[in-house]
Amino acid sequence: MNNFPDGETFHDLGLGEPLLRAVDDVGYEAPTPIQLKVIPLMLAGRDVIGQAQTGTGKTAAFALPILQRLDPRQREVQALILTPTRELAIQVAEAIHTYSRHLGGVRVAPIYGGQSIQKQIGRLRSGLHVVVGTPGRVMDHLRRGTLELGAIQFVVLDEGDEMLRMGFIEDVEWILAQAPEEIQKALFSATMPPAIRRIADRYLHDPVVVETEHKTLTVPEVEQRFMHVAEQQKLDALTRILETEEVEAALVFVRTKVGAAELAEKLDARGYAARAMHGDMNQAQREAVIRQMRNRQVETVIATDVAARGLDVEHISHVVNYDIPYDAESYVHRIGRTARAGRPGTAILFVTPRQKRLLRDIERFTGQRMDPMKVPSEADVAARRATLFKESLLRTLQEDEGELQHYLQLVHELFAESGCDMAEIAAASAYLAHEGKPLVAPVEPEPESVPQPEDGMVRLFVDAGRRDGVRPGDIVGAIANEAGIPGKSIGAIDIYDRFTYVELPAQYREQVLERMSGAMIRRRQANIRPATTADQPADGSNKDKKRKRKESRKRKARKSSR
Repeated sequence: MNNFPDGETFHDLGLGEPLLRAVDDVGYEAPTPIQLKVIPLMLAGRDVIGQAQTGTGKTAAFALPILQRLDPRQREVQALILTPTRELAIQVAEAIHTYSRHLGGVRVAPIYGGQSIQKQIGRLRSGLHVVVGTPGRVMDHLRRGTLELGAIQFVVLDEGDEMLRMGFIEDVEWILAQAPEEIQKALFSATMPPAIRRIADRYLHDPVVVETEHKTLTVPEVEQRFMHVAEQQKLDALTRILETEEVEAALVFVRTKVGAAELAEKLDARGYAARAMHGDMNQAQREAVIRQMRNRQVETVIATDVAARGLDVEHISHVVNYDIPYDAESYVHRIGRTARAGRPGTAILFVTPRQKRLLRDIERFTGQRMDPMKVPSEADVAARRATLFKESLLRTLQEDEGELQHYLQLVHELFAESGCDMAEIAAASAYLAHEGKPLVAPVEPEPESVPQPEDGMVRLFVDAGRRDGVRPGDIVGAIANEAGIPGKSIGAIDIYDRFTYVELPAQYREQVLERMSGAMIRRRQANIRPATTADQPADGSNKDKKRKRKESRKRKARKSSR
């Protein structure tokens, strides 16, 4: 429960319990201004014109009320969302899939050009509830009769001004003309040129106009950088940043309360003075963490957006967006926590492969480009440790000369008694003083290549394994059900302690990656991506893996002979 009653929550907007659970799962703690205004209106059945910039949280503003009013038992298209680009169609479809996870049986798919139309026809015939598509491909399906609007209840036009800029307005008008007049419609656009206003006047019924003020709040003194990382690389990337950057104090943002607590615990276990701050903490607990940070007893605070409200600590030098925010306004507020009182500040954003569009949305919202950066290497960490250790030794020699006399006497005695070189004695002393954090980077062996799958097959990496109770049947069931591919086409499955390899025909690669985003395996959200050489397991031999693949081929041969 949120202990910061300084604004409305999603519980105040009339959403049902399954949607509130999904909102909590993704880490939304408080609605954005566009969500506060649009959700109640759409739940009440009103047509809406939303004038809002990209990055203000408008997808949830229209998706949540649509999902609330859908009937999952009716296997017909009930909502159509038009987007100007393939990328936005995929992003919106993924968001709706995430929000609907506790509703049971809601099916959504993106429909766009450049993708096999036969596959799209198959998915449409299988019974979809929500279609998110680009105008050209939606028109194509309507003309073929493979997409019908007889059961449609909602139509949303997203990024209307982009539709106009890209020349899709005539297509959009044709599609709207095919839809029943009495259905609910919503139109979202950053600007309202005459052509967009004409569509609103012609096709929307007594719409409520909702506007949100766009403020570019970015502090010019903040140096903004981004880093491409896989989800499982984030912890190592963060610790290396804390080691190699000149961090006076760091504020690390995550999306969820559970994520804040877990990350703080992991950092603390690695020797960093870290504390969590989230919405389940009362005001006294929150103030205690801020006080520890101000007194420099804590170097790193892991916070959610709501918990960080009002946090004002002048010496925060770094803000790290460990989890990318769902809306650009949150990003702006986050990075405003650094560069206080005329001090310089650095903001670093972690971007996973599927979040590139969110990065572009933030840059477009702020009007500023971010600089790319690489994950610091082990050698970078070792070099930084060596530099800091030298500095601390010189500082001690200069500032604590009187305190060193006793130790100097011990060194001379040891030199006389042992016959060791004075430099060796100094090196041994330095080793003892720095034993917890070695100054030399370990030499990492060249990773073996990931064993190649059979011809026509690709290998995917799933970040769930034996420790999560995963069995081959769980992998087959999840992929077959979520991605809609035949279970018998799935090849070798290699399960290790913390992750799993699975082989499948190359033709299904994109379909599986798209539909399995955030899928649940053994009641755990699992990430799935293409396997790389960096994933080479240490707990199995190539011989063992070859044996498993051979057994898989035999199983497939037996099935095909039946």
